[in-house]
Amino acid sequence: MAKKHSPRFLAIVEDARAKISECSASELSTLVSEGAVVIDVREQHEFEAGHFAEAIHIGKGVLERDIEKHEIDTTQKIILYCGGGFRSAIAAKSLQDMGYEDVVSLWGGWRGILAEGLETTK
Repeated sequence: MAKKHSPRFLAIVEDARAKISECSASELSTLVSEGAVVIDVREQHEFEAGHFAEAIHIGKGVLERDIEKHEIDTTQKIILYCGGGFRSAIAAKSLQDMGYEDVVSLWGGWRGILAEGLETTK
C-alpha cells in the first residue's frame, strides 16, 4: 500500500475489489479456526522469507493452473493474501470465475499479518 502502482493496475484491482469479499488480518485466526484455507499468492521468494504459519503457497501466476492440485473443495472458504491486498484481490476474482464460491482477499496482506502479530514462519 506504500508502493506506487500504475493506474491500469489499480483499475484492475479496484474492479476486482468491487466483486469480491475481503477480510482483515484481525479476522484471520477466527476464519482459520472455522476451517478456512489460507493461500499465500506472493512470489516463491516472498513466501520463503516469511509467511503466515497456516498458509500454503500457490503463486498468483500459477494459481488457476495449480489450485486443483490441492484438496480444496469449491465450497470451502479460501482466504488469499499477498503483500498488501492488491494481487490477492485479482486472484480472488479469478478463483470466483473458476467456480470457487467462498473466496476472500485479505486486505492489508502480509503487512497486515505482521502488524496484527499473527504467527508466522519461514
